[in-house]
Amino acid sequence: MKIILKDDIETLGEVGEVVSVKDGYARNYLIPRNLAVPASKGNLRTIDEIRKQKEFRDNKKKREAERVKDAIEKISCTAEVLVGEEDRVFGSVTSYNIVSMLEEKGFKVDRRNVDLEEPLKALGVYTVPVKIEKDVVANLKVWVVKKGEKDSGLSDTSVEEPSEEISEQNETDDDQ
Repeated sequence: MKIILKDDIETLGEVGEVVSVKDGYARNYLIPRNLAVPASKGNLRTIDEIRKQKEFRDNKKKREAERVKDAIEKISCTAEVLVGEEDRVFGSVTSYNIVSMLEEKGFKVDRRNVDLEEPLKALGVYTVPVKIEKDVVANLKVWVVKKGEKDSGLSDTSVEEPSEEISEQNETDDDQ
């Protein structure tokens, strides 16, 4: 069966191409999902319109992806990890961790779009590519730091303040 593609399909071709496929594939998959239309004289005349619509949608998606790319490149994520002797990292920072850090900052990214060749297993600053769209890739800066350094300073002050309040409350309770 000859069909006209309404969308890019990796295994078949691009928008507007006339291709031959098996009847069942066209009737049961491509046509119901609005990925193709049967090749007829009327549909052949509409190929240009289909291409124009596809270009417009692609340009709109690409502009939005460029905005997201710029926003991601302006931020940096900090992964606090536990370390042992000689600053050896326990575990590693994976694409799942990076996605969760991005979600905290308000970005929705699929884990498979974080192009991390292997997990980050050492302290330092890394540039991680994040695929937004087909041709748009953002470079995210990821800092891998010790967990104990930041928390130790914060926990000391937060522990002291409540203990003073508790002691003041105990004194007023004893007076009554």
